[in-house]
Amino acid sequence: MRLAAVAAHFGRDVPRALEKIAGIIGDAREAGVDLLVLPDATLGGYLADLRSPDPDALPPAFAEGSAEVQQVAAMAEDMVVCFGYTEETVADGELRHHNAALCVTGDGVLGRHRKVHQPAGESLVYAAGDAFAAFDTPVGRLGMLIDYDKTFPESARTLALDGAQVIACLSAWPASVTDRASRLPQDRQSRLFDLYDSARAAENQVVWVSSNQTGVMGGLRFLGQAKVVGPGGDVLARTWSKGALAVAEVDVALEIARSRRILHHLQELSPSSYGPGGSR
Repeated sequence: MRLAAVAAHFGRDVPRALEKIAGIIGDAREAGVDLLVLPDATLGGYLADLRSPDPDALPPAFAEGSAEVQQVAAMAEDMVVCFGYTEETVADGELRHHNAALCVTGDGVLGRHRKVHQPAGESLVYAAGDAFAAFDTPVGRLGMLIDYDKTFPESARTLALDGAQVIACLSAWPASVTDRASRLPQDRQSRLFDLYDSARAAENQVVWVSSNQTGVMGGLRFLGQAKVVGPGGDVLARTWSKGALAVAEVDVALEIARSRRILHHLQELSPSSYGPGGSR
């Protein structure tokens, strides 16, 4: 199976984003990709300021059944495609926005995730999600996270315990906003981004597909660094700071079985030792 993670810039221009998505899906199809993971905020871009988001310059929001979402699903055809967007919902007469991700094929929506963990001022714009759940797809059982979710080991562990063999982590992950480095590879957030990708894959012995935005949005400079990581934490394919596609051919079931042959982390958990606040 061929897995691909996208590093690319997506801004407020939604028609342009849809054209870009079509091009990326076309390139991925030519490369024989089965699972394509686009970044967080693919439709409409991310926030321009994490500390004090401008209420007049927020990303556009879409209902799950919107024409734009349906267009992305139609582009996917038989490919499994994950992408991020600002989801608009109405509950009890109240309008809410979520930083959300969908997994689609041409047949429709296979799975969805609403970002649970919110950094800095994101909570001023988005309502938080409250769950992590895996779901079945033509490429196997899959789970999704959205950028800051991966900072918390419990997020990926919950998906792995729910049977996810592949975890797609969609990001709009910027360089540090408080301690900028002159070069991105030296940035603290750059190091953490890579560390979490490998650690979460190795902890849970799963295949990890990590996408990210590139370029600049307002005061944020995004890292790129999309990658596919094996269940031993080894990086199988990656990009750097510019837009590109990281593609790796992986026999997911075989690699996971090999990594768990002697040390099976999920079976060897000791929940009774972790205390009331520990992982399951």
